[in-house]
Amino acid sequence: MARRKVIFVQGGYYHLYNRGADRQPIFRSDENYRFLLKRVKNYAEEWLVSVIAYCLMPNHYHFVLRQDGDSPLSSFAQAVFNSYTKAFNKMYDRSGTLFEGPFQAIAVTEEVYLTHLCRYVHRNPLEAHLVVNPNDWPYSNYSEWIDQREGTLVDREFVRDRFATPEAYIKFVIEYEPPERLERIVRQMSCD
Repeated sequence: MARRKVIFVQGGYYHLYNRGADRQPIFRSDENYRFLLKRVKNYAEEWLVSVIAYCLMPNHYHFVLRQDGDSPLSSFAQAVFNSYTKAFNKMYDRSGTLFEGPFQAIAVTEEVYLTHLCRYVHRNPLEAHLVVNPNDWPYSNYSEWIDQREGTLVDREFVRDRFATPEAYIKFVIEYEPPERLERIVRQMSCD
């Protein structure tokens, strides 16, 4: 088994993500989404992990997490996703792997990258054309970031330290144009 290159340290921020095997759905119902979020909440308390940003999509997920305790974040993630896979397989009378492989993890060491990463995570439903407003996607903590929902899977102090008001974060998320989209717009304008 290959060893993970990321070293998990107390106080470190990490982007964890994965997708379904063969890009198949990993969530088939609201119950699936809620089950995973309940597991994250319970295990986060037990493993001393802070949820910064998350977005659950039909066939993949993103989490931005901070390891607050001594136990490596990898142990938290393994507990959450092993538990979820077992429950999913039982619910749908299936066996085998649910995910493409072990979860991916990237250490986030730059503050600028950290805030842009949160925006990226929250924009996932927009980019996938599942909603026209990120606040309409119920399976992310964007609504907590902008004080529209009283969820507990968010570090509100983290948010307040970076964005003075919910409106500041809304603007940061909504007005962003990915570089590839800007390039496409410029090409279209030059052809006109």
